[in-house]
Amino acid sequence: MTDGIIFDVDGTFWDTTFIVEKAWNAALDEMGLSHIRVTAEQLKGLFGLPMDVIIENIMPEQEKAVQEAYLPLCSRYEFEYLEKEMGRLYPDFEETLDGLSKKYPLFIVSNCQSGYIEMFLEKTGFGKYFKDYVCPGDSGLLKAGNISLIAERNGLKAPVYVGDTQMDANACKEAGVPIVHARYGFGTVEEPDYVIDRPIELLELDL
Repeated sequence: MTDGIIFDVDGTFWDTTFIVEKAWNAALDEMGLSHIRVTAEQLKGLFGLPMDVIIENIMPEQEKAVQEAYLPLCSRYEFEYLEKEMGRLYPDFEETLDGLSKKYPLFIVSNCQSGYIEMFLEKTGFGKYFKDYVCPGDSGLLKAGNISLIAERNGLKAPVYVGDTQMDANACKEAGVPIVHARYGFGTVEEPDYVIDRPIELLELDL
């Protein structure tokens, strides 16, 4: 039986790609790179990767110094745009988290920049449901390492992870944690341990 549930954010809780598209393109414009465009569909295939890897995919022909300069700029624009506009939450998450939190401690591990999880929790009001969270921007670790870190510092012996992509599944395999595939999200997963098509189905799983 599981003793904790760890969640991904993008593609699992909400979809912000339509906002991030606008924010990141604004950052490209500021850098004089208007010939490079980012689309929401492109981002859906990249979210879940570390930020530096996403940027390498967006501008593979640019020098490393340009990619590194873009990272803090696109992050700043993203935060500014998300402050003004709410991402699209997947349905029934308030009810889902309320029910789950009565049975399990809940956590977040996402491959995002520092401050993003805090912003998500503030925008949604979901902070009251979560015991702990971490991202590479805080720890310097990637997802598998952060799953293990959350488990270690919270005394978890049998956590599960809820995510939407094969990258999540690969991290779970590395960390030795089962994955619940949020099939409504951005990606596919080969041989998941559990599958849900709506968030509220988490309440019905025998974890």
